[in-house]
Amino acid sequence: MDYKEILRNEEVKMYLKKGNENLGILGYTDHSEKHCAIVAKRAGMILSKFGHSEHEIYLAQIAGAMHDIGNVVNRKNHGEYGALLANSILEKLDVPLEDRVIIMSAIGNHDESTGEAVDAVSAALILADKTDVRRNRVRNKDKACFDKHDRVNYAVTNATVKVSEQKHLITLNLQIDEEICTMYEYFEIFLGRMMMCRKAAELLGARFKLTANGSKVL
Repeated sequence: MDYKEILRNEEVKMYLKKGNENLGILGYTDHSEKHCAIVAKRAGMILSKFGHSEHEIYLAQIAGAMHDIGNVVNRKNHGEYGALLANSILEKLDVPLEDRVIIMSAIGNHDESTGEAVDAVSAALILADKTDVRRNRVRNKDKACFDKHDRVNYAVTNATVKVSEQKHLITLNLQIDEEICTMYEYFEIFLGRMMMCRKAAELLGARFKLTANGSKVL
């Protein structure tokens, strides 16, 4: 079983679909299967670059695929809800308890309002999730009605994540259209997430760097 199979699981698909619909009504950006697939793949890539075991990579990918299923219950504390839902699904799929508890812990700690990195799997999930900044995650197509979250995400015209195992460095490079969003607005929204990334990188024995329009910010 890999993360792609998890994303084809009927319960996971339904939870992500309804949770994403709920967040759309509340004005949040896209949290669909596409987002979870990106996070799963990136979390695995990060651990792979730093020489972690195939099993840890697998656990990080599964956690990435399932990390937002808790939005079906409520956005607040969605990490904790998602951890419990994930355990139920994975138990039915005969995933061993020792693997389930690591996945649950990662999902339960991925949101910046309540959690932080506690092991390599949770650190990779945090870094993968918080660096998925894309213009096409904005659902509101009417720029005149953008709130600051919409403006901040829409202003990112390009985002790349680079991992250097030699330098022990994870870098998020952003190109931001400052006619859409000021740098002040960007950091008002994202500073907490970026500080969470810094701590997660440190747990992996690495540094986290953020550049915006070619200049180092963090």
